Amino acid sequence: MQKKEGLVDYYSHIYDGPWDSYPDVLAMQFNWDGYYKEVGSAFIGSSPEFEMALYSLCFIARPGKVCQLSLGGHPLAIQTYTWNKSTYGNGKKYIATAYVVSSIH
Repeated sequence: MQKKEGLVDYYSHIYDGPWDSYPDVLAMQFNWDGYYKEVGSAFIGSSPEFEMALYSLCFIARPGKVCQLSLGGHPLAIQTYTWNKSTYGNGKKYIATAYVVSSIH
C-alpha cells in the first residue's frame, strides 16, 4: 500500500538464506518516506514476532556487534546497531537497526 502511495521504493533484493524451505532471508535496499536504507533484510516464511525476538535477542547479547547463531542447524550472523542520538532514556541502549549480514550455505 505504501508503494502505491509513493512512500516506499525498492531498489534491489536477493534471497540469500541457506534453507531449502522457509524461513528464508530477503536482503534489500529501499527508500522509505524519504530515508534511504542501504542494507535491510526480512525473514520470509516466519512470523514478525519471531523476527523481532531474534533481533532483540541479538541486540541484548551483542549490542552494536555481529551476533553469530545457528538457526535450524545453519549458521547465521545478525548485525545490530545502537541508537545513540537520543537525549531520553537515562543512558539506556535502544536498537537503531538490526539485519542479517551473512548466511553461510
